[in-house]
Amino acid sequence: MSNSIGLVEPKKVTLDKGLRLESGKELKKIELIYESYGTLNEDLSNAVLICHALSGNHHAAGIYEDEKRAGWWDALIGPGKAIDTNKFYVVCPNNIGGCHGSTGPTSINQETGEIYGPDFPMITVKDWVKCQSMLSDHLKIKKWHAVVGGSLGGMQALEWSRLFPKRIEKAGVIAAAPKLSAQNIAFNEVARQAILNDPDFEEGRYLSKNKTPKQGLRLARMVGHITYLSEEAMRNKFGRELKEEKLSFGFDAEFEIESYLRHQGDVFSEQFDANTYLLMTKILDYFDPANEHEGDLAAAFNPIEAQILVMSFSTDWRFSPDRSKEIVNALIKAKKKVSYIEVNSPHGHDSFLFADDAYVKGLSSFLES
Repeated sequence: MSNSIGLVEPKKVTLDKGLRLESGKELKKIELIYESYGTLNEDLSNAVLICHALSGNHHAAGIYEDEKRAGWWDALIGPGKAIDTNKFYVVCPNNIGGCHGSTGPTSINQETGEIYGPDFPMITVKDWVKCQSMLSDHLKIKKWHAVVGGSLGGMQALEWSRLFPKRIEKAGVIAAAPKLSAQNIAFNEVARQAILNDPDFEEGRYLSKNKTPKQGLRLARMVGHITYLSEEAMRNKFGRELKEEKLSFGFDAEFEIESYLRHQGDVFSEQFDANTYLLMTKILDYFDPANEHEGDLAAAFNPIEAQILVMSFSTDWRFSPDRSKEIVNALIKAKKKVSYIEVNSPHGHDSFLFADDAYVKGLSSFLES
């Protein structure tokens, strides 16, 4: 296909400098896995950094030779797409704490020779952004044309504009929030408790005992997945359709939505690490740039020099348009350059993954203007 990146291969870089974390702990040696698409121009001015969300990774676009499933943002990244690889050099890393090749709970702790497991230090969005800046140095990219992400990725884009105002031209903050609501923290806590109370969790040392808390991960994913979809999307896709022609009057999956959630949970429990999931949900909970400014979000945005695009989706109830407007209003109060688009989409929080026309046009126009 003309708009497909095609086959891609991940790359790995070792960052020996080390990183002092917000918690006070230090990662002395970091391995980051990332993918890149497109070509970096001569003056290094066309680079776009993609930040992944909670369960995302570096595989944002294209396909691997041994599997047909495309990257998680393939609908938006590629030749002629919203993030056009004919024009931009696109980089997407798997953040530290992840479980797809970058230093995280499944990695070997160089100090002990054992798997980190629950001993991997707690990290924050700020830590992620500082680590990404180290990757920028390695790639010799002094200034990103744009940093873009959805959900937790959007929070990283926002933090980039605060922490490194001279190193970012534009920030695309999509389906995000300035901090989590109590309800969102509650959803994350239910997911964590499902994992922590799985008998195979083994206080986080399951890998050394050749176990995996699959049931806990499965339940955590099912809870999370419900919050990613809108009622409209569920109704249109599943309604109250039965798997079989009639009720079986039991506790097996009888409705299509039950079967779908169980399938999503099963797949996720085979592919994701439980300690990583615990870390990622806490990273979400901790994000609150206004906290260090006595709750004043506009004051937190004072360092920003980049142009900011904030995008929300009409049926997203996890990070509703009102939460995006909080960001916009604070940016306006801080006298920053900001644009806002609310896209009508039936897909709920997952809308940022779909290439709806208004979404694509808004994002591409922002990046290319």
